[in-house]
Amino acid sequence: MKAIVISAHGGPEVLTVTELPDPVAATGEVLVRVKAFGLNHAEAYMRSGAWGPVAAVPGIECAGLVEADPSGELPVGTKVVAILGGMGRTRNGSYAELVSVPAANVVAVNSPLPWSDLAAVPEVYATAYSALHGNLALGVGETLLVRGATSSLGQAAVNLAAHHGATVLATTRHSAHAPLLKELGASDVLVDDGRLAEQVERRSLAVDALLDIVGNTVLRDSLAAVGPRGRVCQVGFLGGFEPVKDFDPIADLPSGVRLSFFGSAFVLGTPAFPLSDVPLDEIYAQVEAGYLRARPTRVFRFEEIVEAHRVMESGRALGKMVVTLD
Repeated sequence: MKAIVISAHGGPEVLTVTELPDPVAATGEVLVRVKAFGLNHAEAYMRSGAWGPVAAVPGIECAGLVEADPSGELPVGTKVVAILGGMGRTRNGSYAELVSVPAANVVAVNSPLPWSDLAAVPEVYATAYSALHGNLALGVGETLLVRGATSSLGQAAVNLAAHHGATVLATTRHSAHAPLLKELGASDVLVDDGRLAEQVERRSLAVDALLDIVGNTVLRDSLAAVGPRGRVCQVGFLGGFEPVKDFDPIADLPSGVRLSFFGSAFVLGTPAFPLSDVPLDEIYAQVEAGYLRARPTRVFRFEEIVEAHRVMESGRALGKMVVTLD
């Protein structure tokens, strides 16, 4: 099969198209013929070596057709999406014509959307949905602040929360991106200068829940930005992986505020966090109807993977990008 491998840790140029033996699905796995895959910052971290030793073939999600299922549960030719399950980290991932994935991380879908659209949804929408409804237990009419909202995960969260009936405040570092976020459903946009708590207080905003995609660099400020008994869920590290220095719960965690973390790469598809909890078919139907704006901002060919990673790391994507194999 044709596959993209990490030839050495480094920049986008280390991604190389090559030929590898076809994988074989073992018991408990499903072999998927990949039609398209989404691009994620996690794959750039793996490629660069930031996450240490990883599989040769990156890629943490895809859309495609079942090539083989030893259990017989999914007939050959079934349209599916596959998410995580160690792909790209502990086992070869979806940057290939074929990928073998744990069965718990493969979901049949019934959407008529094209492959590029199908591949734009799984990871970011499954992560956003799980964090919003699991960790944050976001209620209708509550106010949610999405920090890092112009990222593909942030856009998914704004989309889902607004459609759910929450009032959404979104952040961006560039005011020019405000119209995009308002089109996704944000009622107001804050320019993130690292001091959101001050802006929230100055504008007398009442924030019930905050989804933080920027991460450790702004954690103290995020905790201070929510109201009494507010909830903060960290789901990303756009600001870098450096731990929060000298974090002191007594000084840094306001009384009554709840902090949680959702690491989709480690838990989605496990018994505690089954993919069946994420209504993917419903999400796809809402995308098809135009209620959710989840279609990719750019589509690349398989051979354009180096350029795709360059665009992703430049921050010019302003949304989800995908690669198609047909």
